[in-house]
Amino acid sequence: MRFTNSKRAGRIAACTALALSAGMILAGPASADEPAPRPSVKKVERSFTPPQLTHPKQDSARSGAAAAGAAASLSLSDLDLDGYDDVIYRAIDGELYSNASESAFDLMYREYDVAKDIIPIGDQGGYDAQPEVLALSEDGTLSLYADAGVGGSGDLHVVGGGWQVYNKIMSPGDVNNDGFADVVARTKDGQLFLYLATGDLDKPFGTRISVGGGWGVYDQLVGTGDVNGDGLADLYARDTLTGNLYFYTGTGTMSSPFAGRKLIGGGWGTYNQVVNWGDGVLLARVGSGAEAGTFYTYAINANGTLASRERLGEVGDGVGVVQLSGGGSNPHTGKNSVVGRDSSGALYMYLGMTDGTLSSRSKFSEADTYSGIDFTNTSSFNSDNFSDIAEVWDWNNNQLWIDTSPIGNGWGVYNTLVGPGDLSGDGKADLLARDRSGVLYLYKGNGQGTAFAGRIRVGGGWGGFNKLLGAGDYTGDGRADLLARTTGGELFLYPGSGNPITPFKARVSIGTGWNTYKYLTAPGDLNADGKADILGVTSTGDLYRYLNTTPGKFSGRSKIGYGFGVYNSMS
Repeated sequence: MRFTNSKRAGRIAACTALALSAGMILAGPASADEPAPRPSVKKVERSFTPPQLTHPKQDSARSGAAAAGAAASLSLSDLDLDGYDDVIYRAIDGELYSNASESAFDLMYREYDVAKDIIPIGDQGGYDAQPEVLALSEDGTLSLYADAGVGGSGDLHVVGGGWQVYNKIMSPGDVNNDGFADVVARTKDGQLFLYLATGDLDKPFGTRISVGGGWGVYDQLVGTGDVNGDGLADLYARDTLTGNLYFYTGTGTMSSPFAGRKLIGGGWGTYNQVVNWGDGVLLARVGSGAEAGTFYTYAINANGTLASRERLGEVGDGVGVVQLSGGGSNPHTGKNSVVGRDSSGALYMYLGMTDGTLSSRSKFSEADTYSGIDFTNTSSFNSDNFSDIAEVWDWNNNQLWIDTSPIGNGWGVYNTLVGPGDLSGDGKADLLARDRSGVLYLYKGNGQGTAFAGRIRVGGGWGGFNKLLGAGDYTGDGRADLLARTTGGELFLYPGSGNPITPFKARVSIGTGWNTYKYLTAPGDLNADGKADILGVTSTGDLYRYLNTTPGKFSGRSKIGYGFGVYNSMS
């Protein structure tokens, strides 16, 4: 893990590591100031230093070793034009990085608009060797960056909106052998669609072509370009439940571009992301455990089988990398943090580190600013990817604030607020509110965190729960979900439907005994596998983690901290 205090200027974020270990009790409370009209929240930059990644075949070429493996394929992400594809990724600070020279990717700097996913698609204009790169925003806008490599223009072309209907967008390479890389996109119901490249950067893709259903069984779709030398793109897919990896060869038929799958092997569930690195190499990163964040490479053989893995770099080099381009997990954004309030009324924040652990804590507000205030740490209501604080001020006509934005008065009728993410399917995060009679309402967000549409009644009977929580996707389909704990300690999962009128499908029991925890929190995705996780704090202050292993199911608990009894509220 490598973190420093330096990063590109411009982003205001909500958390960074201080020299306090997770859960450590303060030596003494901070001095209290007079309460302001609302809390003065201190936003601190998240810091990240990129790992050093060198393509294994580049090393082989330097040493004069033979580079055996799959056939040469269309380059998708050679940013520095050295003949080897580069890795592009989003880090915990929200920025995009690559393993090429930093100047090669400053063109895609996205202040206050985090790229939820990154899809390298190679040279689409046909005029030079400069690659194009697609970036997906949280609100579903897909953009194309032209000539994104070193010395390129980086011109922005907006492809269009509405792409939030997909939970995975990636390029398998050139599907129809016309010299341009194409794109496939999967809906949240598992339908796969093909978009053929046009060569026109202003309108880069034709009308979508239905490929078929059943693709929802995979949590990883990894395009590899042409593996077997027939000029057609191939791909790998990992089964969510079994961890088996399958290989699909290209057919040249656009309505059915991939032949029947071939089993490559099992045990791939150990990786939180598997991506294409080009030049016949897969890159995989370990999700949790002693080697969490460690990269491994696999050379691809011409028949789709893989050579033995080789470790790349040092153990833990990939900690802090949230989303790798070129396939990988379902992209996840929106929260990635936990907030606790101590007896002085100050807030402290912990950041998820992508390896299943939390960072050391950061002071988020001064003493007294949150004393006696009902607050909730929510998924981001705008496109900056950083969680927001929702609070209701009972002395000011029960006014609701979302960070620095006053929303309106009269919110004292509710005893619970939850911000789990986008429940309506429009790409904008929403708010749930439960009144004192147990009726739950949905407020659709405007994508800016400054206003909500009129409330929609979800239904009654929610008063039997003593905790409602959620931050992202628990079922693996890319939709935001909700968790609810009964007074008897049973935890239920309410899968999101994407429909604001009926936002939840039938509930599923997660299990009993969850009243063991004084605080139950939804931190978002702790280990960068695209699925949301759970944290629980006991009455003695011990912190336990539950990782989402397969959709809607969680690993046995793992203790990852202590001393959290210092807080009188956590969210």
